[in-house]
Amino acid sequence: MILDRLGKAERYLALHPGFAMAFEYLRSAATASLEAGRHEVDGEGVYAIVVDADGKGQAGTKLETHRKHIDIQFCVEGCDCIGWRSAADCASEGAGYDESKDCELFASPPDLWVETPPGVFAIFFPEDAHAPMGATGPLRKVVVKVAV
Repeated sequence: MILDRLGKAERYLALHPGFAMAFEYLRSAATASLEAGRHEVDGEGVYAIVVDADGKGQAGTKLETHRKHIDIQFCVEGCDCIGWRSAADCASEGAGYDESKDCELFASPPDLWVETPPGVFAIFFPEDAHAPMGATGPLRKVVVKVAV
């Protein structure tokens, strides 16, 4: 997991070839006015999901992982609270990995919670189990999916 301000995103570009496009999208897209839902950036290689919803609170979230994509979670309005735990330390919820949704849910609780106020992003790699939407109240966020 990486947590930082969007203004410092350049230091992470060498980690993955898709990060340059993902961060450019977050900087240049009118994220405050985008419609909720999926937005194409570069096909399945890089795409964004705009979320307008109320947070579920920490008790209402579940840890998840993705095998095909890296998540870059960026709050536009509100402040999300995202749980984290190493996927290697998670107990499966039982259903296992859903390839069509690129998602596996876990019964384990997060080891820690991080806040992502506007202007701050969090990167979650496949080995990072994360529980987004742990805040309460209205949130507007963009999740950029970067193919592994």
